[in-house]
Amino acid sequence: MRLRALFLLLFFLVCGVARAGMFDDEEARKAIANLRVQVENNQKAAEERVAKIESLLQDRSFDLTKQIDDLKQELARLRGQIEVQTHQLETLDRRQKDLYVDLDARLRKLEASAQAAEKQAAALPDPAAETKAYEAALNQFKVGNYQASIAAFQGFLTTYPQSAQVASAQYWIGNAYYALRDYKMAIAAQQKLLTAWPDSAKAPDALLNIASCQAEMGETRTARETLQSVVKKYPGTAAADQAKQRLSGKR
Repeated sequence: MRLRALFLLLFFLVCGVARAGMFDDEEARKAIANLRVQVENNQKAAEERVAKIESLLQDRSFDLTKQIDDLKQELARLRGQIEVQTHQLETLDRRQKDLYVDLDARLRKLEASAQAAEKQAAALPDPAAETKAYEAALNQFKVGNYQASIAAFQGFLTTYPQSAQVASAQYWIGNAYYALRDYKMAIAAQQKLLTAWPDSAKAPDALLNIASCQAEMGETRTARETLQSVVKKYPGTAAADQAKQRLSGKR
C-alpha cells in the first residue's frame, strides 16, 4: 500500500509538471504568432507607403524632396522595429526550447526517484518470512538436528543481517556446535557474538557457554576465569547466577 501511494503521488507530480510546461509553451507560441503578425503588418505598411510615393512621383506639383526624406525616416523606423521583433522571436524560440529541456529533465528526475523508491521497497524484509526462517532454524535445534540448525541460522544471518534476532541466531549456532561436541567452533561462534553484539541480551549466555566449552576441554582454570568474568560483567543476570553456582561447586 505504501508503494502504491508513492507511485500515485509521483504520477500527480509528473502530471502537474507536464501541465505547467504545456501552459508555458502555449504562451510562447501565442507570443511568436503575435510578433509575426506585427512584422507582416509593418512590411505591408512599408509597401503601401512606397506605392503611395511612386504614385505621387507622377504628380509634378508634389514636393518630392520632403516625401523622400519622410520615406527614409519611415523605412529606418520600420527596420528598427523589425530588428527588435526578430530578436524577440529568437528569444522566445530559445525560451521554448529551454522549457522542453527543463521539463524533460524534471520528468527524468521523477522517474529516477520512482525507480529508487521501488527498489527500496523491494529491499525491505518481510517480517513474517523473517520470523518463519528464525523459528524453522530453532526448531531444527530443538529436535536435535544440530548441523541443519547451524546451516539454517547461518542462512538467516545472511538473508536478514539487520534483524533484531541476529545475536540470538549467532548464539544458537554456538550452542549447536557445543551439542555436537565441537567446542572450538562453539567458542569461536560465541566470541563472534560478544565482539559484534556486546550489549545483546544473549551476551551473558554466550560467555557462560564459552566457560562450559573450556570445562569440557579440560581447561579448568580458564573455565573458572571465564565464569568469574560472567559474574563481574553481567551481575544480576541468570547467567551470572549459574556462574556463581559453578564456582561454588554446585551445578
